[in-house]
Amino acid sequence: MAPVKPFKSIDPTLPGFQRCLKKVGNRELVDAAIADLLLDPIPGRLGFKKLTDYKNPNIFTIMIGGNHSYKLSLEIQRDVAVLRRVGTHQQIDDNP
Repeated sequence: MAPVKPFKSIDPTLPGFQRCLKKVGNRELVDAAIADLLLDPIPGRLGFKKLTDYKNPNIFTIMIGGNHSYKLSLEIQRDVAVLRRVGTHQQIDDNP
């Protein structure tokens, strides 16, 4: 069963996200994943999931790339997905 999409639009303008994005080796993979977030339902290959152990209950992550080499975190504010960070799994797990 595909996850329910809890947002209608995406905001990639957060300065921290833009800094992380400049460091990513394969920008095309990230751009494709962001475009896929707009699909309804969200494709299962993105592994869209809510972070349960984080203090803010509205933070989600997706996996990026065929081998899931990158991860992206986003925060849902009303019906907007605010992109927070993108990086390796370890980077995002340490600081979503």
